[in-house]
Amino acid sequence: MNPFELTGRLAVVTGAKRGIGFAMAEALAAAGADVIGVSASLDPNNSTIADRVRSLGREFTGHTVDFADRAAVEAFGALVAEGGRPVDILVNNAGTIERAPAAEHPLALFDRVLEVDLTSQFVLSQAVGRRMIAEGHGRILFTASLLSFQGGINVPGYTAAKSGIAGLIRALSNEWAGLGVTVNGIAPGYIATDNTEALQNDPDRSKAILERIPAGRWGRAEDLGGAAVFLASDAAAYISGAILPVDGGWLGR
Repeated sequence: MNPFELTGRLAVVTGAKRGIGFAMAEALAAAGADVIGVSASLDPNNSTIADRVRSLGREFTGHTVDFADRAAVEAFGALVAEGGRPVDILVNNAGTIERAPAAEHPLALFDRVLEVDLTSQFVLSQAVGRRMIAEGHGRILFTASLLSFQGGINVPGYTAAKSGIAGLIRALSNEWAGLGVTVNGIAPGYIATDNTEALQNDPDRSKAILERIPAGRWGRAEDLGGAAVFLASDAAAYISGAILPVDGGWLGR
């Protein structure tokens, strides 16, 4: 048997419309998983990710969920947790970022980032995790960040949320790994997506970032696909509470 095979499994991927979430959903489908894709702006009936997953011969269902709306997240969590087909893989990837110096950072933006990037992910993990525990099997993945380990600049809410994600991964793993549910994270490095567009367009920051990356380039969203498949598969059955950096060597510098 191929330990990386995901045929017959159902994956929920949040933030699946574009970027890292799109790449993870595509990679999971290529490995055999059917996909429930979720995003705040995803058209449930017509999306590029739906077309891509189906072109790989897998089923796709789309949902629109505003992750800043806790009631909407709770409703979606109940929907997928109580569905006829159990979720085998949950990828908590949806997120947002707000940039402003800490001394002037609006509290409303700080609160929104924590709601989207941390609280909503616990709410969804709790709902889906209960069903996984009952089934005796599950894989939960979080998109962490280099700022789960470092402080960043001008992103206090994002750093607080991603540091919280690192702790949440360990906390959930401590409780659930012995029940058949592994909980892990992937920490992307500097990936060329819309979230990092401001950095890419800043000549000084972009130059400084590239000079520190041993791989010598910005990451691409598809660089995250293999890590997602690995941690979602039976090949990673004895890995839990871990955060895997996919950063071109940044953290080792």
